[in-house]
Amino acid sequence: MSNLISFDDFTKVDIRIGTIIEVNDFPKANKPAYQLKIDFGVLGIKQSSAQITDLYTKEELRNKQVTAIVNFKPKQIANFMSECLILGVANTQGKIVLLKSSSTVNNGSQVN
Repeated sequence: MSNLISFDDFTKVDIRIGTIIEVNDFPKANKPAYQLKIDFGVLGIKQSSAQITDLYTKEELRNKQVTAIVNFKPKQIANFMSECLILGVANTQGKIVLLKSSSTVNNGSQVN
């Protein structure tokens, strides 16, 4: 069993829905990845690095809504500053599948 957290701990994690507006290759990353720009509505545009090249092309990702944690401290990855963490789960082959809303929602909508 994983470590239990309180509901107050959970409420500290700010999970939002955003739309990917730009996708670029990230050749300086240690593992194959994309550099993404994501529109979170009132929160603005944030960038993220994501190791999702196995299952998604750049064209598939543009205009796709994703779920992300937006209140982590920014993290330097090679020459790129990642400002949010896109959420996904590994499939049976270990490839990351993105978590998303079952319907389109407004950018910046909070998961609760």
